[in-house]
Amino acid sequence: MTYYRRHVFFCVNQRVAGEACCNTHCAQEMRNYAKKRIKELGLHGEGKIRVNNGGCMDRCEQGPIMVIYPDAVWYTYRDKKDVDEIIHEHLINGRIVARLKI
Repeated sequence: MTYYRRHVFFCVNQRVAGEACCNTHCAQEMRNYAKKRIKELGLHGEGKIRVNNGGCMDRCEQGPIMVIYPDAVWYTYRDKKDVDEIIHEHLINGRIVARLKI
C-alpha cells in the first residue's frame, strides 16, 4: 500500500500578468478549501488522502486544474460546488466525475 491512498495536486501556478494560469481562477483558494474539507471529513493522513499545491502542470488553457494520483485523473473546476462533487464522487466513492474530467 502507498503512503496515501490518493494524492490530489492543485495547480496553483501564477504566470505573468495576462497569461493564462490556474491561479487567476482562485486555484489557491480552492486548494485550501479542498484540504480543509478533507480534514473535516476525517479523510486526511496516512493511508487516506493528501491535498497539495502543484506547480505548473502545463495545461493552463484548460485551467484551473487538479490531478488525482494514483488514478491519473485530471479535472477542471469552477467553484467549491465542483470541488465538493469531486471529493464526494471520486475521492470518497471512487467514481470519476465525467463532466469535470479533462
